[in-house]
Amino acid sequence: MIRISTIFIAICMVLVAASLGLALYSVAGISGTESAIVALTALTFLILYNAVSMRLRDRSDVGGQIADLSRGTADLARQVAEFGRRLAAVEGRVASANSTNADRVQSVVGEINELGGLVKQLAATVSAHEDLLTATGAPQAAAAPLPEPVADAPKEPATIAAAKPAVPPPVPGAAAAASVVDPPGARNQTQMLATLRNAVDENRIDIFLQPMVTLPQRKVRFYEAVTRLRDERDQLIAAEEFISVAEASGLIGRIDNMVMLRCVQVLRRLMVRNKDVGVFCNVAASTLGNSTTFSQCLDFLEANRALAPSLVLEFKQSTFRNLGPAETENLAALAQRGFRFSIDHVTDLRIEPRELADRGVRFIKVPAALLLDPRQASTSDIHPSDLSDLLGRFGIDLIAERIEGERAVVDLLDYDVRFGQGFLFAPPRPLRPEGASATAGALPNQAQEPKGSDQGSNGSGISSSGETAAAAHRATGNAALARRI
Repeated sequence: MIRISTIFIAICMVLVAASLGLALYSVAGISGTESAIVALTALTFLILYNAVSMRLRDRSDVGGQIADLSRGTADLARQVAEFGRRLAAVEGRVASANSTNADRVQSVVGEINELGGLVKQLAATVSAHEDLLTATGAPQAAAAPLPEPVADAPKEPATIAAAKPAVPPPVPGAAAAASVVDPPGARNQTQMLATLRNAVDENRIDIFLQPMVTLPQRKVRFYEAVTRLRDERDQLIAAEEFISVAEASGLIGRIDNMVMLRCVQVLRRLMVRNKDVGVFCNVAASTLGNSTTFSQCLDFLEANRALAPSLVLEFKQSTFRNLGPAETENLAALAQRGFRFSIDHVTDLRIEPRELADRGVRFIKVPAALLLDPRQASTSDIHPSDLSDLLGRFGIDLIAERIEGERAVVDLLDYDVRFGQGFLFAPPRPLRPEGASATAGALPNQAQEPKGSDQGSNGSGISSSGETAAAAHRATGNAALARRI
């Protein structure tokens, strides 16, 4: 676009040329043609002069721009040189730091190698000590004196006591009688049915709690409610003896209702101290399939729906494999109310995690011996070491049960098992006869101290039976762990 100054100059040049021609025509008396020629000549001269002056001015401006560009290029070159110097200094520092880190790593590797040698020496020493204790412990155990009978119990001759080792002397008090369990096969079916009916009618169903701990921290996370039956002599009968009779006689529904009530009571008291604790409650297959019994259980669970995240209902593996339409519908009703399920009594590792997860299963308990059995790798669809990862993809946690030695714990850690249960950590222990209120704070502390403490015998709410055997398993397992290292 033409600048205003250029237009103004052009107008001025035309006026000057026209004024010159007019002056010559009027003053000097020159003819109009000659005056016009002179005016055009003057106008041409003025135009040429203006063009030459503008060209000279542009040349001087270009020279200044070139000078400015040269100065900018010189500044840029100086900055590039400065950046290069700084980059060289940074590279030198990085190289020095790398060499220093390499020296430190080498020193740490040397210290680790020294620690490895010390650990091997410690393992050899522990193994030698264990062998020495094993060699000297057997004669001492054989020569250990028998415990004296209770003062209140009637004394029998030594010959009669030796002839009847399975019959304990009568001891007054429910706590002493609760530690006695009838041997399997001690009663026939008729006697067991009568004992079972009396126990259910008189509410002689006891709950034992066995903790499930995290691995390897061994922090108590859950408890499993184990059912025990007391007969007329206050002797305990294990669930394996009376479950089949209870299912055949139709009493299993009443037993499951009583056990479920006890589990809810225990869970409420445990959650006063620890909100993260949970209780596993076993439910029989016949209870799940009986509409009358299940409706009673469902009403009770509906009333305690707030405890659904912490109350886990446990079924056998055979129950899940033989679900009928009624059982499937009842199971879906429980899952719809937020209750989670667990599977125990696992006999093989042919597991479909997607199907189980869709039905609400969140835990699977597998015996440690079955997980560590080398033959399972060929008989199952997946290697046992990958089972925990496979179940975890579908939100199912693997629990290794019946753990009795430290060696099994070390092997299970290689399988990435997160939870464990067994006599190594704590045996099933009964609640206090007067109620579960005292066990709410005592149970977690005791279960977290699986090293044979005496708290179970001083009124903490859990019996101390079986701790000596667990301590012996731990001693052997520690030596095995040292050998493995």
